Amino acid sequence: MPDFLQQMSDAELLLLFQTRSNKQAIGELFKRHSLMCFAVCNKYLKNEDASQDAVMQIFENLFTDLQKHEISNFRSWLHSVARNHCLMILRKPELLLHISSSEEESENSFMEKLLPLHQESETHDLENKLQHLEVAMNSLQEKQRLCIELFYFQKLSYEAIGEKTGLTQNEIKSAIQNGKRNLKINLAEKGVTYMLVWIIWIQQSA
Repeated sequence: MPDFLQQMSDAELLLLFQTRSNKQAIGELFKRHSLMCFAVCNKYLKNEDASQDAVMQIFENLFTDLQKHEISNFRSWLHSVARNHCLMILRKPELLLHISSSEEESENSFMEKLLPLHQESETHDLENKLQHLEVAMNSLQEKQRLCIELFYFQKLSYEAIGEKTGLTQNEIKSAIQNGKRNLKINLAEKGVTYMLVWIIWIQQSA
């Protein structure tokens, strides 16, 4: 993913996609908001596999939906889209089935446009995964751990984190990115894919 996309706001990414059909802009939005989207889906569907499928479908639909709607706040809009998508699924239980093989093989499928969500190993129970994540968080550099906790758990903006820590926005972004990368590496060494347990931990810390 080009570095310049990471520096753009959600509104700028939306404009880039809507005016230039830049699919990498959707990829960056996916990276930023897939955690929140999964949390919403899992809250309603209460099933990790179904929630992952729902997230993939929601983001696949963005390629057409974002050309149809004027959006002032992408995160808030996506939250509503995820909720409504799940309510539709709950009204039609048959939609809880995994995506069909024909969809998986489609040349235009979202799986071929962006990196897929990771499937979590079934050999680790949730409690062990959460313990691994907590240990991994405590192993981070203090600046990385603090910025991640303030940004994800306390939901502070970069500006608010800067006021609290004295760090610049670039330092905050770097600390969060490096911290998340270190978490992935740490957990991978223990055979744990970090994404789902990370999302669940954020939910529990909310």
